[in-house]
Amino acid sequence: MSASAIDDAPTQRQLTLNILRYDPRNPASKPHMQKYRIEEADSMTLFIALTEIREHQDSTLQFDFVCRAGICGSCAMMVNGRPQLACRVLTRDLPDEITLAPLPFFELIADLSVFTGKWMRGMSERLQTWLHAQEREIDLCRIEERMDPDLAEQIYELDRCIECGCCIAACGTAQMRHDFVGAVGLARLARFRLDPRDTRTDDDYYDLIGDDTGVFGCMSLLACQDVCPKSLPLQTQIAFLRRKMAAQGL
Repeated sequence: MSASAIDDAPTQRQLTLNILRYDPRNPASKPHMQKYRIEEADSMTLFIALTEIREHQDSTLQFDFVCRAGICGSCAMMVNGRPQLACRVLTRDLPDEITLAPLPFFELIADLSVFTGKWMRGMSERLQTWLHAQEREIDLCRIEERMDPDLAEQIYELDRCIECGCCIAACGTAQMRHDFVGAVGLARLARFRLDPRDTRTDDDYYDLIGDDTGVFGCMSLLACQDVCPKSLPLQTQIAFLRRKMAAQGL
């Protein structure tokens, strides 16, 4: 390569990551921001940047990941104040200085790692987010019941939720009251209400979400839908449930 070609090669940006560090299990640990500087690479995601820091600069940095493909939801964090998946965010779309913090609302494990699974399981048990089908004798040879393709598509759309916690982290109501089930819980119930195999009635659903901890606690700020990494129609489903629950309560 000629000297002129080397001179014309684009220089990589130097990124500064300001990361909130804190380990609540360590009495000596205090919340503080720590700076890390790395060189940006082509098509670098925040996950790659954090991995680079952990492998070459600070092995104590804690953050979560599993799939690295926007499917598991484990790497959700606050990126410049917005809940996002680290594996889906390209550094080229961010400024030179990036601030990272753990998702609010959820129990903190350490640094950028939070315990979303504990809250999600509690929400699921509280709302009974499983299929309530009429009991009958098990027949492994029985052909699966047919379902209208359009209805099946609507159910599948809501089943795409990865329970990353972004909608809860962005929710104004959730920040004020931790007993609010949030968009993730309401969308999960909307999925089972659509399912013709579920035997529950609107009266049963009203007992679960017909108050301020459920569908009537939503302030319709649309933040949940704005930050959903799967672009789910959360507000449409919440509005649908609210109309049904309001009619049930009259």
